[in-house]
Amino acid sequence: MKNEPPALFTSRRMEATAVEYLYEYYDADSFENLPIDRVKQAYGVCFVGNEIIIGFGGMKKGWGLIGGSVEIGETYEQTLVREIKEESNSEVLSFLAIGYQKLTNADDGKVIYQLRYVCKVRPYGKFFIDEGDGMTEKGITEIKLIDPLQYKHYFDWGEIGERIIQRALELKNDLK
Repeated sequence: MKNEPPALFTSRRMEATAVEYLYEYYDADSFENLPIDRVKQAYGVCFVGNEIIIGFGGMKKGWGLIGGSVEIGETYEQTLVREIKEESNSEVLSFLAIGYQKLTNADDGKVIYQLRYVCKVRPYGKFFIDEGDGMTEKGITEIKLIDPLQYKHYFDWGEIGERIIQRALELKNDLK
């Protein structure tokens, strides 16, 4: 993206697909200036009261935030609402942008974006396993409510993860 401010944090890591990416994180109050065709994910730090929902499963078979991939024809917000419903059986009551990650493929230079939101949610009822588009190995098999300050007991995304959680806590009280 042209005229992008300097990233707050950067890191390099190898994904399960054996592709190395440069990760850059940016705080953002809006995602309107991002190229629509390059946004691939929307994830939320989902608050139920003072706790956050985390999910176990997905392609990495570990704990993480709730969210997923943008489907053709969806807005970012529609993706967020759908994924939170599918993965945690929860209704999104309100949300705000936290920031985004810009991932640059080290081999070919292609760029994608991953959006992060803070959300206030309410469970619809009992949790049901998310089949992950009919592929159980991709779905969320368990959820937990945890103190957001304890997230590193479940997953550690380094400085970028720390900033995402910190910003969610900063913005939580602005949710309606």
